[in-house]
Amino acid sequence: MMSQQYFEYGAAELAHLRKKDKKLGAAIDRIGIIKRRVNSNLFSALVESVIGQQISNKAAATVCGRLDALCAMDANRLHALSCEEIQACGMSMRKASYIKNIAEISISKAIDFDELQKKSDEEIITTLTAINGIGVWTAEMLLIFSLMRPNVVSYGDLAIRRGMMQLYGLKELSKEQFARYAKRYSPYGSVASLYLWEISH
Repeated sequence: MMSQQYFEYGAAELAHLRKKDKKLGAAIDRIGIIKRRVNSNLFSALVESVIGQQISNKAAATVCGRLDALCAMDANRLHALSCEEIQACGMSMRKASYIKNIAEISISKAIDFDELQKKSDEEIITTLTAINGIGVWTAEMLLIFSLMRPNVVSYGDLAIRRGMMQLYGLKELSKEQFARYAKRYSPYGSVASLYLWEISH
């Protein structure tokens, strides 16, 4: 078992956010350091993200555990399974076919997941959203929790928008306002995202 990895950030990022945004700064002081796990293996992170769509974290962990027991999240072993075997882990046939397709993409190097790390955030989102079952939000979550990109604030994430509204006492939040706040957090938007999630709970 790999040792747990967490999203890395420290004093420099927090000092920058405190300076740029007093309200966020106060929330950071109140909440303290947040430890969020990351999965630096982009292939298994992609598979887990498809499994986790529209089900609870607990249910997703159970299904991921079953699939891991079958194939150790290895692309070749996963691809050798039938869609029925993947589905039997506790997911829909549609998700099973998406996952088998991700394994095929990995093996054929249609997308080289190791090379992907070298691309810009926008290029990665474009590449990943070309895969069936992967939308912009999922790609953005992978940027944070797999590639540890420092500046991702997802407009498509309801909890982030809710956290922002709570933080600034807003009844509604336009896309323009969202973009203005996200720009204020730059270049450490991902760290701001961790705190916005915490605030929205």
